[in-house]
This record gives sequence, structure tokens and C-alpha cells, in this order.
Amino acid sequence: MTQRLRVAAASDVPVGEGREFVVGGRIVALFHVEDRFLALDGICPHAGGPLAQGKLNGCIVTCPWHGWQFDVATGQHGINPRLHHSSFTVTVEEGEVFVELPS
Repeated sequence: MTQRLRVAAASDVPVGEGREFVVGGRIVALFHVEDRFLALDGICPHAGGPLAQGKLNGCIVTCPWHGWQFDVATGQHGINPRLHHSSFTVTVEEGEVFVELPS
């Protein structure tokens, strides 16, 4: 079961960047890629780095601490196909961004 929660205004995240938000007790990394918003668990599974502060290149974010890379659309690790980071469904309505988080 999931819960749909407001994360931010769409204008809070510039195109080509990510921002970190606390939503429903979780840290969520919200990314604005071209004309869509994508969300991952905001904590890098390697060493707890802040993924939203990483460099975004297309759909690939690089963790600023140790360089782990994830596809922000799928959560797939850039090198190891067995590693998959939690991603969340995102919707935008009337300029507000919402994510669906597990309850």
C-alpha cells in the first residue's frame, strides 16, 4: 500500500537539478529531468551520501561522496545490474509535485 504525499512546488526544482525533501518521514531526492520529475530514496546505499546533491547528467545522478551512479528514472545502479535503488512514482498537478511512498 502507498500514500500519495506532496513534495514541493514544481518551481522549487530547476531543470537539470535535484533537491532533497523530507516527506512522510523519509528523505526523498527529487530530480527535474527535461519535462518530468523523478524521485529516488535520497540516501545513497553505499555510504549514506545525499543523492539530491549529486551531479545530474541526463537521467544519471552521481553521488557526491563516492561517485556511485544511479538512473533516476529506474533506480538502476550504473555498473552493477544487481543493485537497484528505491524509486518512487511522481505526479504533478497544478504546479505541485507528489510522490507515492510505501506506507
